[in-house]
Amino acid sequence: MKVLKFGGTSVGSAENIRNVSDIIQNIDGEKLLVLSAMSGVTNLLVELSGHIQQQNQPMIDEVLEALFSRHENEIELLFPSVEDRKYMFDMLQAELSELRHMADQIYSSETESSILTAGETILTKMFSFYLSTEHIENRWLNARDFMQVSNLENPNTERVGKLLQDQIESQDRAPIYVTQGFVRINDRGEISTLNRGGSDFTATIIGAAINASEVQIWTDINGLHNNDPRIVENTFPVAQLSFEEAAELAYFGAKILHPQTISPVIEKNIPVFLKNTFKPTDPGTCISAISEIKGLKAISAKDNITAIKIKSNRMLMAHGFLRKIFEVFDKYETAIDMITTSEIAISLTIDNITNLEPILGELQAYGEISVDRDHSIICVVGEGLIDDRGTPRLFEILDDVPVRMISYGGSNNNISLLVDTKYKAAALQNLNKKLFRRAFEASV
Repeated sequence: MKVLKFGGTSVGSAENIRNVSDIIQNIDGEKLLVLSAMSGVTNLLVELSGHIQQQNQPMIDEVLEALFSRHENEIELLFPSVEDRKYMFDMLQAELSELRHMADQIYSSETESSILTAGETILTKMFSFYLSTEHIENRWLNARDFMQVSNLENPNTERVGKLLQDQIESQDRAPIYVTQGFVRINDRGEISTLNRGGSDFTATIIGAAINASEVQIWTDINGLHNNDPRIVENTFPVAQLSFEEAAELAYFGAKILHPQTISPVIEKNIPVFLKNTFKPTDPGTCISAISEIKGLKAISAKDNITAIKIKSNRMLMAHGFLRKIFEVFDKYETAIDMITTSEIAISLTIDNITNLEPILGELQAYGEISVDRDHSIICVVGEGLIDDRGTPRLFEILDDVPVRMISYGGSNNNISLLVDTKYKAAALQNLNKKLFRRAFEASV
């Protein structure tokens, strides 16, 4: 079985839904589809959640009407039969009534998650019914019945696989199954989420759970590009990446992939293909255990980084100093992205500032603290990058852009630079010219 995930833009209109239907019919074998909500719907649900929490009834009504309108037009276009449209409108009204009912309940994290995941429920029911009206046999699966993921860092794919198999076996077999991305059941048995963009993660968790032959992630871009195409001109899709390369790029900001997407499939060696829904014949990017080409592959950037510097003369030759620093971050469950040290100082970065104030309060016991906000980590990735003859060219960036930190040598596949976010665009553009010089010269 293959797992195919389609994002919100891919299913964002009646025309696009028909396009996805054509795509899946041209793919051989059994398929399990993981679908996001229609583009824009989750943003409306975030608004609705806020208004429900504040008990703002006029705004609740307004957003519910917007949600109805968002789906109404596509239902009208997708289903020519009056009877089919009525069936879909009844389904839509039932789901929106559930959302309206939540305004009368005590607001909780589970209430919020139930609201935020409603878009996937509506879309998958709509898509499954559309396939049926086109005489394409399929089964709708409720992800809440099998996506029991208590640990986001290490999902129990065996548990998910057993529950999913139970759901499949409880009904007649079909060549196509349709389910929701983003949603999960947490360790308390409550409805929760895999966080924004988590449908990619859903797809690879399911892929690992059922030992899929491959996972395909369909978006609106031709695979993972060598740089951010929104900022840099003349980028190009990377044909092949190793699991490790893709994981580095995803964690450090490649928007096409959820940061945790790759981890579930690595151990089972399940390839992941990144494809363009609107150019389905383009090759896209293949992510697998194989690294066909060594050296530089791509650049990505991660924003909203905070740099913390701890300066202390007591650090010199002080046994256990670093351990004490790390224990502070561990206490507040805050991950560190980059770290550099000198004889009297340590600089590190975090992307989660939820507990920044208590962290800084405890760090003051160890020295003078300074904090720089609004920074970006620029990550240069490639298998054996450090041995690539072209890699030293990246340090020419120091002539053009102030660099706050450099992490070099911690991994053979990654060199990271920390810059003020206001210099990010210039840094990405300059690095593109320096590191992909041949491709750049050929394009101009």
